[in-house]
Amino acid sequence: MDTKAYIESGIIELYVAGQLTEKENLEVARYARMYPEIKKEILEVENTILAVSRSASPKSVPSFDAIRQKLEGQEGKVIPMEKKSSSWKPYVGWAAAVVCALGIVYLYNQNEQLNSGMEVTNTEIEKLEQEIKEANESLEKSTQLLDQLRNKDVVVVQLGGQSVSPESFAKAYWNKEEGQLFIDAQGLPEPPEGMAYQVWSLTLDPLTPTSVGLLENFESNDNGVFTLVNSNASEAFGITLEPEGGSAAPNLEQLYVLGTVSS
Repeated sequence: MDTKAYIESGIIELYVAGQLTEKENLEVARYARMYPEIKKEILEVENTILAVSRSASPKSVPSFDAIRQKLEGQEGKVIPMEKKSSSWKPYVGWAAAVVCALGIVYLYNQNEQLNSGMEVTNTEIEKLEQEIKEANESLEKSTQLLDQLRNKDVVVVQLGGQSVSPESFAKAYWNKEEGQLFIDAQGLPEPPEGMAYQVWSLTLDPLTPTSVGLLENFESNDNGVFTLVNSNASEAFGITLEPEGGSAAPNLEQLYVLGTVSS
């Protein structure tokens, strides 16, 4: 049972004020025996009402007999007076104070619930604003990347799967003028732990491999496109699987994809 929500519903105040049905009273009493926090709330509401009641109740006044005894000590004849019944009006104020106290406690609980709801709403708004900001930044980066890949100076190289992984594929986008190389590696499987993909620039006669760089943070790259620098006179590109940190020379047994630059 969510005792916090039950307490904040205002049913405790109605219980103390005697405004519930017999069935509801029995239910509250049963919950009070089962959950100490509900019993504690009942006692706190009762104490609050009693405190307000005391402050609003009629002040004690000396009895008629006490006044008469005081007057008998003075000169002059004391004429006995018949006692009058106490006025009922002060007790109306007492009852009103009790009702007012119940209302204050109920409104306080409602205000606490409203404040709590506003805090949750503000948190959700801040989270949504952050998500929108990140989405806009991602869109901006994607737009910039597409503009770079569509540049008329970019050469597109298809990299096909090799014997170690025939189903693999990738694309290389090479801007010779600016020395930029973009690798679309979505067709490569995620590298095993402790391994990384390394990109090689190749000249074919004689076959000379030159490392261009690693496809780092492969698993966290959402669009699968990596940006590298390549100022080599490349005739082909290959990607091998190497130990983390890369290798000085490619492991051809772990050559995943390979493709030649069209003349």
